Amino acid sequence: MSQTRHVPVMLQRCLDLLAPALEATGSEAPVVVDCTLGLGGHSEALLAAFPRARLVALDRDKEALRLSGERLAPYGDRATLVHAVYDELPEVLERLGTPKVQGVLFDLGVSSMQLDEAGRGFAYAQDAPLDMRMDQSTGIAAAEVLNTYPPGELVRILRAYGEEKQARRIVSAVVREREKEPFSNSARLVELIRDALPQAAKRTGGNPAKRTFQALRIEVNGELGVLERAVPAAVRSLAVGGRIAVLSYHSLEDRLVKQVLAAGAANTAPPGLPVVPERYQPRLKLLTRGAELPTEEEVAENRRAAPARLRGAERIREDER
Repeated sequence: MSQTRHVPVMLQRCLDLLAPALEATGSEAPVVVDCTLGLGGHSEALLAAFPRARLVALDRDKEALRLSGERLAPYGDRATLVHAVYDELPEVLERLGTPKVQGVLFDLGVSSMQLDEAGRGFAYAQDAPLDMRMDQSTGIAAAEVLNTYPPGELVRILRAYGEEKQARRIVSAVVREREKEPFSNSARLVELIRDALPQAAKRTGGNPAKRTFQALRIEVNGELGVLERAVPAAVRSLAVGGRIAVLSYHSLEDRLVKQVLAAGAANTAPPGLPVVPERYQPRLKLLTRGAELPTEEEVAENRRAAPARLRGAERIREDER
């Protein structure tokens, strides 16, 4: 499989955000964590841009780890690749004996490799088994979600995770069809969604199946629950002066990231104190004004960058014990 086609999203901006923490000249080599290794584009750039840095990279997808391992082999023992979900970050760092790190990067959403590998069932553009698990050795596949979840739960998932206004129509059609024959492949679901939607809904926003597929993927992989645990854990793992950069592709992801970083950057003192004690002072300084968006040039080069939102923060003080 060609690895050149993968263009990491907002790459230079991510490197610039993390640079002050990874260029610091202490005696210890700075450690940077890529929580979402994927095909290794961001990881390779981090190792190349910061020659003193050591990389710890996580992915739940064994195929991604294998391909990235080949790509990052020239960097030898500067790169440590770990099969783990990113909310397992504290345990991974503990095991490696580096509980505090200088940089953390998240590139959320589904990797290019998973979208492009026909057999995984992530993409609505080609027929494949409805799987969508990022780690195919565990958990339930998308077909099982479609075939077994109660209608109300399917409506909730499509609305919450896919922001699908036509959720009820689509679910009615799914329930009707699954009684005739369980779902197994993506093409049948795509066709059902096309047939279920009113004409006006088909004219906007690209492939009409996009939102349903996104919702199923988030449900199958427990992505929002994982993220809710992972971002606070990543912030806690930052040494003072360390920096975090997070790329989101979905408004729910971005909202979660925004809440965690904003809470860390807030002064938590009760109102009216003449002097704010250390324990109430902010632990983070925000590095982005709101969420930064990709440039038009970037979107032209890589259409998958279009929905990206980047937020960053710096650790400015320890948590009070």
